[in-house]
Amino acid sequence: MRASERITAAIDAANNRGRTAIIPFITAGYPEPEDFIASLREVASVGDVVELGIPFSDPMADGMTIQRSSYVALQKGVSLKWIFDELEKAGDIGAPLVMMSYLNPLLAFGYESLADRALATGVCAFIVPDLPFEESGEIRATLEAKGLGLIQLVTPATPAERLKILCDASRGFVYAVTIRGVTGGDAGLPTDLAGYLDKVVATSNLPVCAGFGIRGPADVANVGRHAAGAIVGSALVEVIENGDSPAAFLKALLGQ
Repeated sequence: MRASERITAAIDAANNRGRTAIIPFITAGYPEPEDFIASLREVASVGDVVELGIPFSDPMADGMTIQRSSYVALQKGVSLKWIFDELEKAGDIGAPLVMMSYLNPLLAFGYESLADRALATGVCAFIVPDLPFEESGEIRATLEAKGLGLIQLVTPATPAERLKILCDASRGFVYAVTIRGVTGGDAGLPTDLAGYLDKVVATSNLPVCAGFGIRGPADVANVGRHAAGAIVGSALVEVIENGDSPAAFLKALLGQ
């Protein structure tokens, strides 16, 4: 099984057990670098796939919570190399990992080195929100040569023709952004969510997972009626920075 296919398999397995897959996002090394692996293991004990945020100085797709976590992690010396080193020492985390990173850290690391270290540390795919599809050929080819891949983001504003292109290019799952804007909003999910998600699901051969604006069990249930999985980021980061249990929060989202 290719690494990116592990993501699909984990989401399918949750659905086959009769529930929505849950994909928690954490900022690597936040709030304390020394707690990174323990926190990751706890999150992975509930999450079907874990999205690891790579701290970056200008996270333009993220709201204040993730911006704050990214800034603090950078101030404490967290880097892509450090994250890979920690994952390598930790061994199996228990869930497939996805790295969410802006392009610059990946470019500076080098695509070949990135693919090699990802494959060795359980990272199965990447989300790069500031990389347009038309400019992604080089990193895509390097990753896919090692069985990895890019997870594509689509939005309610994505035209049908482009939606098909992005769904076909995605690996692991298709990331359906639920709202226009940045992560972490508390305005709730849009009223036309069902039609949008149904359209993406009809276009994609991969599981569709929805993110942005998911904060409570009702949001997960709402998404789960139309998509394979729910991605929860800012709300979980807030739980972690408050010192509360991420596993308990994630279980509550699933009604457990």
